[in-house]
Order: sequence, then C-alpha cells, then structure tokens
Amino acid sequence: MLIQQVHHVAYRCKDAKETVEWYGKHLGMKFVLAIAENEVPSTKAPDPYMHVFLDAGNGNILAFFELPSQPPMDRDRNTPSWVQHLALKVDSVDTLLATKAKLEAAGIEVVGPTNHTIFKSIYFFDPNGHRLELAADCGTPQMMQRLDAVKWEMLEEWSRTKRAPKHAAWMHDGSVEA
Repeated sequence: MLIQQVHHVAYRCKDAKETVEWYGKHLGMKFVLAIAENEVPSTKAPDPYMHVFLDAGNGNILAFFELPSQPPMDRDRNTPSWVQHLALKVDSVDTLLATKAKLEAAGIEVVGPTNHTIFKSIYFFDPNGHRLELAADCGTPQMMQRLDAVKWEMLEEWSRTKRAPKHAAWMHDGSVEA
C-alpha cells in the first residue's frame, strides 16, 4: 500500500489558542506544534494563518487553522450537521461514559451513548462547531466477519438502488448474534 498512515487531519478554527486549550482540557490532547505564516506556502497567497497540531494518539495528529483575514467560518449547509464529524477512538465503554460525564459537567451537551452494535459512541461539538464522536469498540470477531462478508454486495446494491441494503440490518433491529 502506498499510504503508511494519516499524517494529519486539518480543520478550520475560530481561535487557535481557545481550540488548543479546549482539546487539552476536555480530551487530554497534547499541543505538539504551531506553524504561522503570512503567505500560504502552496499557493503563495497573502493570507496569514496559525496552524496548530494536537496529538490524537498512536501517531495521529489533529490540526487546525485560524484564518483571521477570511470571512467567518461556517459549515456546509447542504449537508446535515450529523454527517461531517471526526470520530476518535477511546479504549473502553467505561472511558466513554466517564468522558461523557466530564463533558456534561463542563456544560457541553452530549448525545448518547448510541449503540452501533460493533461500537458505542457519544457525540458533541467543539467550540468551533465541529461535531466530534468518541467511539468504544465492542464488536466481536464474528460480527466483523459478517460485515466483511457482505460489504461489496451492500455497496453494489446501494449503487444501483440508493436504498439501504438489508445485509447488516441485524446491527440495529435487535437480532444481533455474536
């Protein structure tokens, strides 16, 4: 495979300092790097920015750009707010629930936990309006094998019909078998 891993994922933020502090306080992410320029290196456009990088664990980096000379940031209004999100893995359902309690105690509205059968998730927004998901895996190897066995059939059916295939309906219809 050509790709070794994700180098970093970058989003826009309203305030770089507030973002670094929020992710450190609420998700324990360490601030690892800042890059600031008055000119965009790839395009040479005069556009000052602050680019901050946070450790998301296991070599994964979450980055943000603050762009003070651009119009205020907004989200894609043609896409529902639940679609565009960053999902971050936690080690257990216990950690997921403890983090939910910590976020709620800080006044952050949290949805979930939502049971996706192979993982459980909570959802919330950062101060920039980015939707975040924390997910704890809980699927069995047998569940993962069942999903792997039907993924291409599901994709082909979806491609033809644009309707949800029923190959993995067991995940949400209460008929889960390990």
